[in-house]
Amino acid sequence: MDWTAGYVSDVEYTAGFYGEQAPGLLNFACILNGVEPVDTSKGFDYCELGFGRGLTVNVLAAANPQGRFYAADFNPSHVAGARQLAASAELENVFLLESSFEQMARGEVEGLPQFDFITLHGIYTWVTAENRAHIVQFISRYLKPGGIVYLSYNAMPGWACAQPLQKILVEHAALNPNRSDVQIHQAAQFVDKLQQLNAGFIAANPALKPRLATLNTADRHYLVHEYMHRHWQPMYHIDVANDLADAKLDYIGSADLPLAYRQMYLTAEQVALLESIPDRSMRETVHDYLLNIGFRKDIFVRGARRMSHLRQSEYLAQLGLVSLQPREACQMAFKLNVGEMHGKPETYTPLFDRLAQGPQSFTQLNTLFGGTRMSPSLIEAASLLIATGQAAVYSVDKQHGVATSAQALNQQLLQRVRFADDYQVLASQLTGSGVATNFIERLFLFVLQSKPQGELLELAQEGFAIMQTLGRNMIKDGKKLESAEDNIGALAEQFAFLQQGKAKVWQQLGCIKTAG
Repeated sequence: MDWTAGYVSDVEYTAGFYGEQAPGLLNFACILNGVEPVDTSKGFDYCELGFGRGLTVNVLAAANPQGRFYAADFNPSHVAGARQLAASAELENVFLLESSFEQMARGEVEGLPQFDFITLHGIYTWVTAENRAHIVQFISRYLKPGGIVYLSYNAMPGWACAQPLQKILVEHAALNPNRSDVQIHQAAQFVDKLQQLNAGFIAANPALKPRLATLNTADRHYLVHEYMHRHWQPMYHIDVANDLADAKLDYIGSADLPLAYRQMYLTAEQVALLESIPDRSMRETVHDYLLNIGFRKDIFVRGARRMSHLRQSEYLAQLGLVSLQPREACQMAFKLNVGEMHGKPETYTPLFDRLAQGPQSFTQLNTLFGGTRMSPSLIEAASLLIATGQAAVYSVDKQHGVATSAQALNQQLLQRVRFADDYQVLASQLTGSGVATNFIERLFLFVLQSKPQGELLELAQEGFAIMQTLGRNMIKDGKKLESAEDNIGALAEQFAFLQQGKAKVWQQLGCIKTAG
């Protein structure tokens, strides 16, 4: 019996963290779109379906100790790895299940509560129609009234020209049995030959160029799970919305926050066309045609309750914004999924200056916008900063708390830097989410843990010793450094930069212990 139902299971998924699944971000998106959020102040229940390597759910559990996190995946290697990570940090509020969508939907897993949040990343358009029905059945059975569902998926029409590409990759793999990561490499080489022979399909679809490039540059495990599922099927929003209507779900907006501001990235004529369409699902689908959307981050609510501007302002007053980077790194050029936008200095310069002082409530920031009512311009600016990874939203009542679980998990994530670069995130107690970090940043924090009073040169020496075991070298001015002396010097420079800037940010976020 094939327990995979056509889903690739012989290689693990990449260990990504997806911040759109964070409860705080989902609540903020609801508020932004004028819909009542979930009250998380007294605890909440959360479920992720198809959790992959389990990094997202473990980080969220560590950063939100008041919540109870359940997650299911049918791949035993995924479950084993995720449980090992949770156990290493002694997380007691996360429950990782080796269960299929069918078992979950039929109520065969004992002890499941009613959930405030149910999230899925990418899964919906990778599985069979039967499994999509199980997902909807599970949501119908277990989501609370007022609960939030986050569903990201490969979308049409953005994937239209790539469907024949996916087909040939899958069929080439079927004719060449091997491990999936080997198959995708061989299939990509075959597609390269088609390009060299000037295949008409490729020549007629120049929009394929970025996808063709990633076939040779992206992580093979990512490519396997992006392309190699037998039942892979991108979907139109209107069809997904119709599916979820069976679970009494209402679409309320996107976790890609700038999409709430259509006047910012669409022409007046395009906005007018959308506003002339009375049906919400059709309007969203036409929106996707205007932008050629290939990936959606949809948020649905079971029984969405619209709220007044006054109530919306009251919710916003309970939230704040915290910078994710030093002041000198802040940018007013925003590279968004809908294109590049440029902020006005008179808006963003004082905003960046204030955030450089530390976490700020929206009420505090609103004084920069000269009004007593919560400024729409402030919330729009916050949405752009969040979308570009420059800032994060947080709950004001968490500002002075200490989540030892977040720091405990971070210690384990930092330990990983000794032999891999796959867990590229730290848990933030303040935001209840994760903070993206690169290898050098995590290497700095790791060696700093072992030598908190160490000199920079000493830390760099220890850091480079770890890099050597991984076969890594520093790059300077586009060139790989060869000598140990040059590598240690370059690493010491990077460590000094981090010590002067990012270290303070990580302390404010509750990722690491405050100095002293």
